[in-house]
Amino acid sequence: MQNIVIIGASSGIGRALAIQLSRGSHQVFGTFNKNMANPPEGLTSYTQLNTLDENPDYSFLPDTIDGLVYCPGAVNLKPFARIKPEDFLADYQLQVLGAVKAIQTCLPKMKNAAAGSIVLFSTVAVQTGFNFHSLVSSSKGAVEGLTRALAAELAPKVRVNCIAPSITDTPLAGTLLNSPEKKEANAQRHPLKKIGRPEDLAYVAAFLLSEQSAWMTGQIIHADGGISALRV
Repeated sequence: MQNIVIIGASSGIGRALAIQLSRGSHQVFGTFNKNMANPPEGLTSYTQLNTLDENPDYSFLPDTIDGLVYCPGAVNLKPFARIKPEDFLADYQLQVLGAVKAIQTCLPKMKNAAAGSIVLFSTVAVQTGFNFHSLVSSSKGAVEGLTRALAAELAPKVRVNCIAPSITDTPLAGTLLNSPEKKEANAQRHPLKKIGRPEDLAYVAAFLLSEQSAWMTGQIIHADGGISALRV
C-alpha cells in the first residue's frame, strides 16, 4: 500500500486516477479547488486547495508520501496576437509554479518513503506545433524541462516523469469537444481515430507511480493516439 497525493482529483484525469488507485488499496490524498461535490470513491482525504494561493495549505499531507501527481491545468487556445503578456504569466503560475510549490512541499515527506515517484502533465503540442497553442505550449514546455532537471537532481531516490497527451475528453477540453461533430473531427486527426479518455491517461500515470516503472525517470511519455509520431 502506498500513500499517493493527487493535486486536482476532482475531475478529468486526476479523478480517474484517484478512483483507480483507491480500488488498488492505496491511500489516496486528493485535492479539489472548487468542485467539492461528488468526490471520487475511496479517498483517504479530499481537501480544498488553491494552488494559486501564495502559501497553499498542505497541512493534510501524510508524513510519508510515495507518489505525487500534479493535475491542474488550462487549455486556452487563442491567436498569438490576442494574448497579453499577463496571460502567459497566469498560465505559468498555474501549470508550472503550482507544480513547483507542490513538489517542494512534498519532497521532504517523499524522502521518508523507500522510493518516490512524481508524475507531471504536458501536452503533445510542446513537441508538435499546432496553431493557437502558444500559451499552453510555453508553460507545458517549462514542465517538460522541469521534469528532466528534477529527474537528474532527485535520482536515485525520487523518479520524475511526465505524460504528454493529445486531446482528452475532460472538462478542460469541453469547448473543443462539445458536439458530436467536433468529437468526430478531432478523432479523425489521430491515427487511432478516437479521442483519449481520462482513464487512458490515468492508467499511464498509475504505471509511472508503481514499481513496474522503477527503471524509468526523466521521460516524457506521449500517450496521444499516435498523432506525434505517425502520419497515416
